[in-house]
Amino acid sequence: MKVKIGVIGYGSRGKGITKAVLLKMPDVEIVAVCDEYEDRAQLAANTVEEVSGKRPFSTTKHKEVLKLEHLDCVYVATSWETHVEIAIEALNQGIPVALEVGGAYSLESLWTLVRTQERTGTPFMFMENCCFAKDELLATSLVRHGVLGYVVHCHGIYGHYLAKEIASGYQKRHYRLRNYLTRNGENYPTHELGPIAKILNINRGNRMLSLVSVASRSAGMEEYINLNADKYPELVGKKFRQGDIVNTIITCADGSTISLCLDTTLPRHYSREFTVRGTKGMYEQSNNYIHLMGDAEDWEPAKHYLEYGNNSGKFEEYLPAVWKNITSEQIRSGHGGMDGIEFRVFVDCLKEGKPMPIDVYDAAAWMCITELSEASVAHGGTPQAIPDFTSGMWTRREPQDVV
Repeated sequence: MKVKIGVIGYGSRGKGITKAVLLKMPDVEIVAVCDEYEDRAQLAANTVEEVSGKRPFSTTKHKEVLKLEHLDCVYVATSWETHVEIAIEALNQGIPVALEVGGAYSLESLWTLVRTQERTGTPFMFMENCCFAKDELLATSLVRHGVLGYVVHCHGIYGHYLAKEIASGYQKRHYRLRNYLTRNGENYPTHELGPIAKILNINRGNRMLSLVSVASRSAGMEEYINLNADKYPELVGKKFRQGDIVNTIITCADGSTISLCLDTTLPRHYSREFTVRGTKGMYEQSNNYIHLMGDAEDWEPAKHYLEYGNNSGKFEEYLPAVWKNITSEQIRSGHGGMDGIEFRVFVDCLKEGKPMPIDVYDAAAWMCITELSEASVAHGGTPQAIPDFTSGMWTRREPQDVV
């Protein structure tokens, strides 16, 4: 049986997933494509037709997709402002949803998303691909096997120099530009938070209680615009509200803490800095490094990292089967393979009627960090309470990993 899916949103992410993942899944058929811009909608239809031989229904209005009778689910990859709203509409019509990531604009919208899914029972999965990444799943497995001991603190960063992407927002019709001009907070928390929340069993025996966020001044984008004034004359003299570095600290019910960092407007290499600190050891993604109790405590950093750096290969026995058996074709299916694994899990759960491993409670808890961070920054780093979107169920829900 082929799962008939509608793709809503054909910007960079929607296009990438369509070409690299969905069109390569033998049990998936794209029957509808949608984007608010006509040229993108037609590009999506052309791409699907070229590969599959069938031209999908195409439209600029997502409501028309949701009216189709032969639809099994939708993949929503629209702007941060609209994706939650569209997901709610789909759930209300009994259409399963795969929702792309991003921060939320209001707690109210998240409560509506949660209540709608609870009331309808319609399958929903939050598509945080980093939860399926090799490094993050290795660290998760080490924690589950007790190798790192009791986890006390986790850290992650969205370190990705996006100045060019942000500056070209008008030309590329990308929503990041308007967000960086008007908002200031942790606007993209889920890449780093998602895998950490899974490790700490957030919403399943543990929960996030509160956060504080502080932001540096905003200077990186103005510097970039000034140096490239000929390319972006419409942005010369514009003031960006988004701080260059935003640091967020989250406290959890079990006493553990989480530190997040948004770092997207100053020159840097890409990194998630995914780090897990436990009573028996640590995992550090930046150096592909696992240090356990009993390893040498060498005070010479260069010598220490020469011996232990990039040593995670010694722990590959702990990798989940999906990464031990991954093929070269799967690795090419977006972001080194994690996109393909993620959508395979979504489709299999949908077909088999299994619970989605990243559910509506996870989506709400992770996305709410944006709105709360923005409030904390605006009030000088004041603590903000994180809602319990499970309404107390977190105390009795069983832990569930993504694979």
